[in-house]
Amino acid sequence: MKNLVLLFGLVCSLVLVGCGPRQFVKGQYDENVEDANLLTDKWSESDMQKAVKDLVASAVSHPAIANAKRPPIVMVTRLQNKTSEHVDTQSITDMFQVELMRSGKVTFVDKAAREDIAEEYDYQDSGMVERESKKGKGGQVGADFIMNGRLDSIVQEAGKDKTIYYKMTMNLTNLKTGLIQWTDHKQLRKEYKKKRVGL
Repeated sequence: MKNLVLLFGLVCSLVLVGCGPRQFVKGQYDENVEDANLLTDKWSESDMQKAVKDLVASAVSHPAIANAKRPPIVMVTRLQNKTSEHVDTQSITDMFQVELMRSGKVTFVDKAAREDIAEEYDYQDSGMVERESKKGKGGQVGADFIMNGRLDSIVQEAGKDKTIYYKMTMNLTNLKTGLIQWTDHKQLRKEYKKKRVGL
């Protein structure tokens, strides 16, 4: 009888362990980071890569950049998130900047570094830096264009079907005239089916 009780307790323990929460305990590097990742129905790195790649190709082929006598100086400002999700828009604009820089057709002004630059100018003017190496105010190069944009989404559900539509729009505005020199958008639509999850 005692052995039967112990066996019953062991079986119950195994069942409870099998039904308990699962954890991710083993991982590996995915060497193909540009392969499609549709693990969830949220904005993903695959969406970002597709959108940025196509929009960069469109931008650098536009006459405002392609036919410029020298690489235009661009300042990337912000990407508005008009979706219902939390999206790291800074990561998107960073990727946009990197891919544009890799093209060799534009150069950039770093808006985020301006405060640090101003502090460094003040330090160099404090007398702590030798005159020959000091960088004074008034020597920076101004941007020719501002690049900004917006990310929108529409989610639709009907029965077991769900579609998520994203549209990323980017603009290149001439700082001298205030006119938009280039604008384009990339559209993405993902489809999902609801399935029962469980034992």
